[in-house]
Formats: sequence, C-alpha cells, structure tokens
Amino acid sequence: MTSSEWRVGVLFSRSGISEITETEHFLGTALAIEEVNAAGGVLGKPIVPIAYDPGGDQTAYRNLARRLLADDDVNIIFGASMSASRKAVLPIVERHNGLLFYPSMYEGFEYSENVVYTGATLNQNTFALAEYLLRHHGRRILFVGADYIYPRESNRVMRDVVEAKGGEVVSERYLPLHADEQTLRSVISDIVRLKPDAIFSTIIGRPAQRFYRMYAETGIDRRRVPIASLTMAESEIREIGADACTGHILSATYFQTVENEANERFVGAFKARFGQDFTTSVWSQPAYAQVHLFARALARAGSLETHRISEEILLEDFLAPEGRINFDADTRHLWLHPRIGVARADGLFDIAWQAPGPIRPDPYLTASRFEDVWLEA
Repeated sequence: MTSSEWRVGVLFSRSGISEITETEHFLGTALAIEEVNAAGGVLGKPIVPIAYDPGGDQTAYRNLARRLLADDDVNIIFGASMSASRKAVLPIVERHNGLLFYPSMYEGFEYSENVVYTGATLNQNTFALAEYLLRHHGRRILFVGADYIYPRESNRVMRDVVEAKGGEVVSERYLPLHADEQTLRSVISDIVRLKPDAIFSTIIGRPAQRFYRMYAETGIDRRRVPIASLTMAESEIREIGADACTGHILSATYFQTVENEANERFVGAFKARFGQDFTTSVWSQPAYAQVHLFARALARAGSLETHRISEEILLEDFLAPEGRINFDADTRHLWLHPRIGVARADGLFDIAWQAPGPIRPDPYLTASRFEDVWLEA
C-alpha cells in the first residue's frame, strides 16, 4: 500500500447461492466508498478497494481472506455475509490481526476484538416478529430453515419466544442449502396438511425464491397466512416477482420505504448509480453505513492500524438511512431500529410497526425479556 491511498478488502459473493443478497452488500459498499472518495477521501487520500468474489464457497472465503491479509497488504475487510462464511474467515482475521466489518443480521452469541458487527442481532428482529405474528395471525407457527447455524439459532430463539407467549410450533424442518424442488414441495405439503397460522422461514438463496413461488401456487391467502422472514427483502422479491409475495412479512431494521431525509438521499444515490430498477434493502444499507462509520473512524485514527480503528469506531454516532445508529462498546454491535414490513404489490414494504427509537443490541440475550411488550408503540 502506498502512502497516497487507504487500501481495504471487499469479500462478498456476487455468484453462488447467496448471489442476490451479497451483491446488495457489494453495491452498498461500493456506493459508500465512491461517496467518501468524491468528497475528498479520508485525510485527502482515497479508499481503494481490493474485491474478490468467493462464489458462496466457504473454502474460497477462507483462502481469499488469507490472500487479502497476507498478500494484498490489507488490514480491513468488509465482507462475509452468511454466518458460515463469517465463521470461516474469523480465525484467519484473528490470526493476522485484521478487522472484519460484518453487515448481516445474525444469530449473536459471538464476540471478537477483530470484528465490527453492524447487522441486527436476534433481539432486534426476532422478538418483535414473534409478537407480531401471534397478535395478528395466530398461535400456530410452522418453522422451516436451511441447515446451518443462523437458521438453527434463529429458530431456537424464535421457539422460546413463541412458546413463552403462549404459541405453538407445529413443525420444524431443516433443508439442505441447495434444497431441490422435491424437498421444497414436501414442505409445501406439510403446510397444506398442518394449516399453520404463519410460516417462519429461514431458507435462503435460490431455494427460498422457489419456495415463495411454490407457496403462491397453493392459493393460500397470504394476508391471512404469511411467510415471515428475517432475510427476504426487496431485492429478492424483485427476483421472485412481487405478485407472488404480497402479504408476506419481513422483520428488519431497514426498508426502502423508511421516511427520512438520509434515506431519501441514499435511495436516490443508489438508483442514480446502479439503475432505477434497483431497490435498496436491509442488505445494502448496513454495508453502506459501515463504510461511512469506518471512514469517520479512520479520519480520527489517521492510520489503518487495527487497534486504532477498532477503538475509534466504537465512538461513532451516525445518521444512517435507517435512522441514527451508534455502537454499544461492550458488545461491539450497533443500536438499531427494529421494524416489521408487509410486502405490497410494487415489491416494496408497508411498515406495519417500528420501534419508537433504536434498540440496544443484546447478542447474548442476557438482558432481553420475552415478556417485554414490543408492539405497544
């Protein structure tokens, strides 16, 4: 790295099972870097990204993280969308004393001095979703998810919340990451047979898109019996087809329809840069915000030295498109804005509920209480 630039790594898959959501991460990252550089860079020097596409392969994530840190003279990496990829790169990042900026919602129960966590933890999306489903749809919930750590942990916590509030989990199934059509149809058959009041889905990627299309084919009233998710955002709805998704529910900290000036600027800039047909989402927005948080911390640190950036970032307070965010220094996670959205005919979401302000992260679920009344506001 020369003294005239700030070199960083970008490690998101733009191909493979999570192509759509990780491309959203990539675009949010790219837009923020371009904005910082257009404003003069940081201390007069541009941020220069070195980007690789791991293709959704965990071995590739590991190898490319090692290349960035050992061969490309990089200390900072923006990347690793799925929990499996974060787990794959974490030992490499720690061994090389790098700093990973991780923008995805995830299962919590993790702490590393070498990670900055900017996505939602389960108390910032799952608690509100459980209460919303029980209040508005009924007590009988069917769970289906991909077979890896995030769905299993999300479902474990969701089950605890649902049962603590008097609900019932009528079925819980886990599918391969690359579940085939026959496997997905067997889940649809379970839904038709068991007649749940709602489905909580943590299937991801192309199998999730096929699952939503199959569900639409059943003719079930989606306004009455929706699929609820923590991940199925605007970009994937565009891929599935908005007419197959109306009525489905997403619990997230950001929607394109959030109303504030910061979001108007973000949406306008995103569409101007990538095309009017593109939507922003809970995938692109945290990736965008964390670059701006990093740039502000770098301006104070004046160095890419891991410890300096790691300390300075925890002092940040930023007006992001979702609203004002800041770090909880004890956990290295952000205070975020929980919301519930219901998909509509144009592929965006009506915000059915939102917290009155940012909610403190509780990644270890040590302080959160299931009996908290989330939906009074």
